[in-house]
Amino acid sequence: MQSSSFGSSLNAGGGAGRFGGVSASLSNVGNVHGGVAAATPRLPRLPTLAKKNNVRSKQPLRAAEPEVEVVTAETDEELKKKEEDKEEKATLFKAIGVGALVSMSLGILDHDWVGAHQELSLTIVFIIGYIGIILEEELAFNKSGVGLVMAVALWTIRVLHSGPGEVDPELQEKLGETSEVLFFLMGAMTIVEIVDAHQGFNLITKSIKAKTNKELLYIIGTITFFMSAILDNLTSTIVMVSLLRKLIPDPDRRKYFGAAVVIAANAGGAWTPIGDVTTTMLWINGNLSTFATMRDIFLPSVVSLAVPMWIMGEFAEEAQGACDRNVGCLVDPDNPDGPMLEEDNPNDEVELAPSGKIIFFFGVGCLLFVPVFKSLTGLPPYLGMLAGLGSLWLLTDAIHYGEEERSQLKVPDALSRIDTQGVLFFLGILMSIASLDTAGLLKDLAELLENNIPSQEIVATVIGLASAVIDNVPLVAATMGMYDTTQYPMDDELWQLIAYCAGTGGSILIIGSAAGVAFMGMEKANFGWYFQKISGPALAGYLAGVGTYLGVHYGGAMLGAAPAIAAGASDVIDVLPL
Repeated sequence: MQSSSFGSSLNAGGGAGRFGGVSASLSNVGNVHGGVAAATPRLPRLPTLAKKNNVRSKQPLRAAEPEVEVVTAETDEELKKKEEDKEEKATLFKAIGVGALVSMSLGILDHDWVGAHQELSLTIVFIIGYIGIILEEELAFNKSGVGLVMAVALWTIRVLHSGPGEVDPELQEKLGETSEVLFFLMGAMTIVEIVDAHQGFNLITKSIKAKTNKELLYIIGTITFFMSAILDNLTSTIVMVSLLRKLIPDPDRRKYFGAAVVIAANAGGAWTPIGDVTTTMLWINGNLSTFATMRDIFLPSVVSLAVPMWIMGEFAEEAQGACDRNVGCLVDPDNPDGPMLEEDNPNDEVELAPSGKIIFFFGVGCLLFVPVFKSLTGLPPYLGMLAGLGSLWLLTDAIHYGEEERSQLKVPDALSRIDTQGVLFFLGILMSIASLDTAGLLKDLAELLENNIPSQEIVATVIGLASAVIDNVPLVAATMGMYDTTQYPMDDELWQLIAYCAGTGGSILIIGSAAGVAFMGMEKANFGWYFQKISGPALAGYLAGVGTYLGVHYGGAMLGAAPAIAAGASDVIDVLPL
């Protein structure tokens, strides 16, 4: 019994120590041999050792446990403080770096050499700023900030060269022209946001029904094409890619269909004045008219969509086979030729927000009213857009009066959700291009192109190809400054081709348009995948659209000249000695 107490004492006193094994052994010996263990001569010393061990182990352990916890807590706090100090120092260094860069830039701009060499200075600053915009992701600088700084720097150079007296009127004139585009875009984006908040676009998406993946691809492309013509390519892409998430659970197939949405959105936005920002810019500036644009660019835009849709539908594995009824297509996979399974369409379960139908039709009516307003009054389009926004604002306030829980359905909340940084990017880019225009650089570039490129058709086609790599907004803005409406009047072939090429050329690469960039972020599509799978069909459609426009344009001209050509040929035949 005594040996058992020894084991208990040792285990309680710190069995984890060097006496743990001895304790267990002695305990077993005591249990087996009983009194024999009590007669062991070494046993009288063990209680003393156990007591000593017990005293030595218990007291330090009681004191050590809280000490260990305190030390750990202090270490965590110290590490956290060190991280915070490190972040503060990094932030300070970044602030100092940016401040030094700005100060150095201001110092350089204030130098007499800059004012004396205006053209070279403007070119260098614009190239540096444009590289910063292109490498936005790599440099981690938002392109809106780069654009704004670039615009201010360019106008500063203009003042240093020409003085405030000459530059101030130019600045006010260009700011007024730029503001027309910005207010138009803000009004359109807000109207679209209000309609989307009321889930009005579900009225369109609910009607999608297909038996095969190929048929679904064609339906998605067609709906996106006409939706983009009324809204804009970016909004249409966001709406349709969100729809695809409900229709197609397979990520690979959904990604492929999403790429088709990008092509359709860019093609649809090119043929109406309100479908793409570049077409809108040309329309507001007086380079294009509403009816002629829709008449002459519609067919090339259709071809630029039909060609890639056919290629993708016929040869892509993702577009083959029957739709699975679980993805919203109304067909039984086990019996593709059987009856439609309308009850299995998940889109039928989608509900609209309160008054969603009214807001949808009223909002679309506001957008369609803008060209009519311009034709009837002759006033700038942005006033028609603001009139539509104001009317929709009053309507939503009346419908949701007293409904505080539905504040997200009203215009003030919608204004907080629109792409403000995109608007500021347009401001920076357009004002930068305006500074180059007032300095005469764009005219010089136009003369250079005319002297070295014999055809305006080639110029427009190259601009479209360049828009696959470079943002189409500054490209079109530069083109507007390069060529004068006195030389190339409203609805000239050059302006129509630029509208088509800049709008559809961005589909060739995923980074070539706002729609492509939005799709990239929503579906995690990368540059290499898009280039391998989509760039070929998109390029084929782009070139086919250019060929269609030239064929219709020159074919009509040749038909119109046929009588004169025939008469001339007859005169020649008459004088020949036959």
